[in-house]
Amino acid sequence: MPAPVNRLKQRLAAGETTHGLWLGLADPYLAEIAATARFDWLLLDGEHAPNDIRSLSAQIGVLQNGPSDIVLRLPDDNPAKIKQALDIGAQTLLVPMIESAAQAQRALAACHYPPNGLRGVGSALARASRFAEIPDYLNTADAQICLIVQVESRAGLAALDDILQIEGLDAVFIGPSDLAADMGHLGNPGHPQVRQAVLEALERINRSGKAAGVLSTDPEFIQACTQAGARFVGVGIDVTVFAHALRQLAARYRNSAESTR
Repeated sequence: MPAPVNRLKQRLAAGETTHGLWLGLADPYLAEIAATARFDWLLLDGEHAPNDIRSLSAQIGVLQNGPSDIVLRLPDDNPAKIKQALDIGAQTLLVPMIESAAQAQRALAACHYPPNGLRGVGSALARASRFAEIPDYLNTADAQICLIVQVESRAGLAALDDILQIEGLDAVFIGPSDLAADMGHLGNPGHPQVRQAVLEALERINRSGKAAGVLSTDPEFIQACTQAGARFVGVGIDVTVFAHALRQLAARYRNSAESTR
C-alpha cells in the first residue's frame, strides 16, 4: 500500500484554480467547524498563529478525512520543522520567507528521503505512515509531497526566475503583506506598486508552468490575481471572519439599544 494520494498536488499540476481559507485560531474544534464550509483547502498557520507541533497535529487529526485538503505553513525553512510537519501527516507545505534558489532547494531537499533529499527516517512513529500501517510509505512518500515556497520580499522577487527553475517545486506563493512592508508600504498591501508587483510575479510563475499562489480578502484583487494566473488562492482568514462577524452582531444590538434611549 502506497502513501495517500495528494489531491491538491494533482489539482495544481492540472492547472485547476483552488480556493482556501487561512486557519489561525489554533484549535481543532474550530478547524473541524471550518471544514464544514468545504473550501478546496484549509491552511494551518504555524508562522503567525499561536500553534506548536502538538496543536498542528491535533488539527490535522480532525481534518484528515474531511472534504478540504490540508496545507501547513511553517514558521521558517528549518529542516527539523519540515520533518516534523511531514511526520504528523501534512503532505502540502508552505514555507515562508524564501529569498534565493538555494534556500528553496534546501527546503525541497528537507521534504524528500535520501538519496533525493535529507528527510530523517522515523515514519513508524508517525501519522504520515498511519503508524506503520502503510508498508510502502518510505518508497512512495516523496511523490505525494507538495512544496509551495513563499516569496515576500524584493530579494525574493529578484531571485524568482532562478527559483522557478527548480525541478520538483510545485508552486510559488506571493505574500503581499510582507512584500508591501519591504517595499516601504507597511500595512498597505493594496498600494498600487505592491499590487503591480504581485500581479507581475503571478504572471511569471504561471508562465513557468508552476502553480502561482496568493492570499487576499479583497474580492476585486482576488479576481485580478486569478486572471494573472493564481491557482492557489487564499480568500479569507478565520480570525478576521470571526472577529468581523462578532463585532457586526454586537454593533447591531448596541446601536438598537442606543436608539431606544
